[in-house]
Amino acid sequence: MTSQRHPRARRAGLALTLVSAFALTACAGDAQDVEPAADAAVTAQEAPSEVTVTHAQGETTVPVNPETVLTFDLATLDTLSELGVEVDGLPKSNLPGHLAEFDTDDVLDIGTLFEPDYEAVNAAEPDLIIVAGRSAEALPELEKIAPTIDLSNDWADFRGSVEANAEILGQVFDKEDEVAELVADLDADIEAAREVTAEAGTGLIVMTAGGEVTAYGPGSRFGFLHDELGMTPAIEDVEAATHGEAVSFEFLAEANPDWLVVIDRDAAVGESGAAAEQVLDNELVAGTTAWSQDQVVYVDSVDWYIVNGGLGTLSRMVDEISTALAG
Repeated sequence: MTSQRHPRARRAGLALTLVSAFALTACAGDAQDVEPAADAAVTAQEAPSEVTVTHAQGETTVPVNPETVLTFDLATLDTLSELGVEVDGLPKSNLPGHLAEFDTDDVLDIGTLFEPDYEAVNAAEPDLIIVAGRSAEALPELEKIAPTIDLSNDWADFRGSVEANAEILGQVFDKEDEVAELVADLDADIEAAREVTAEAGTGLIVMTAGGEVTAYGPGSRFGFLHDELGMTPAIEDVEAATHGEAVSFEFLAEANPDWLVVIDRDAAVGESGAAAEQVLDNELVAGTTAWSQDQVVYVDSVDWYIVNGGLGTLSRMVDEISTALAG
């Protein structure tokens, strides 16, 4: 038997269905309204308190946003400064140039760039210690006190290692977006610099120290000039040409670079002696294209020799070369 419902009953049923549907929709809406808050709570609960990073001497688990931070690496200090992260201790003796601004009573003195003051480090009760280059050998002893990471540069991939070390700091201090932005700016500046160096001719980078001159080529400690900024080297293989020795003024005359880029080590470390311009001021160097065309660039020795890394320093080095070559 087929069931026949009265029209009023069908309308009542339809109304009930609509009310039920509205009620279900409203409940669903309420659920959506509360989801973000619930998600936020879950996200807050799941925010990691530690992160494991891979550095020059292995893997180390460190706290995220460590409270007390000590660094023996000035390049790290430079990058942290760019990120707005303060450090609590660093080697403060004879901080040269712009680094002198970190010699304040708020910053602990924890030794030298080569030798930590272990008692001072231990007394600081650090949450993170950073070493690199000159202090890298101290890591085994320092990591007995607190998590210690080595952010040494890789001279075979200088730019890449500076950016990779900055990304590690981004992970540790929850500043990954800020690091990505700084790296993107640096990459753009380097590309712009390469357009300038492409038209500049040949270049040779030398360092003066104690009256002697040492030359550097591609792949060397200061090979950034050629490897990344793209300046054509006056001598392709400087080490082979000099056998690793300080170069003579005859060598500079024969290399005859269009541009001479000069680092004054004595000025960087505060030692007395003849300034780089005095050391190079002789008849042989005066005969080079670089000298005769007034194309000798005395770069910031603190940035190039003392710090030689860090996103802020690298950015200044790029700007320094671009500005000098562009005239």
